[in-house]
Amino acid sequence: MVQKTYFKTKDYCKVKFTFNIENAETVEILGLNSDWKNSIVMSKKKDGTFTCDVSLPKNTKQEFLYRVNETHWIADPEADSQHPNGFGGSNSVINL
Repeated sequence: MVQKTYFKTKDYCKVKFTFNIENAETVEILGLNSDWKNSIVMSKKKDGTFTCDVSLPKNTKQEFLYRVNETHWIADPEADSQHPNGFGGSNSVINL
């Protein structure tokens, strides 16, 4: 799930990512701001969900994927849309 919080006086949007997947030890987000090398590590909550807050520029389109247990790449089914990624799959897209 992706929740967006806009601020009238700021040029960025606060985005809260929440992802729930069984048997996951780690979940990271890659691709935000076109950065596919440096991941954003999500925090695991007591209920097993993973969350993180990220500030992203307004009026942008961000592509991303979740990397689970450092090996599995998963798109967010609740993202605004999906975009083919050239590797036979799709990236999640959020419009800010």
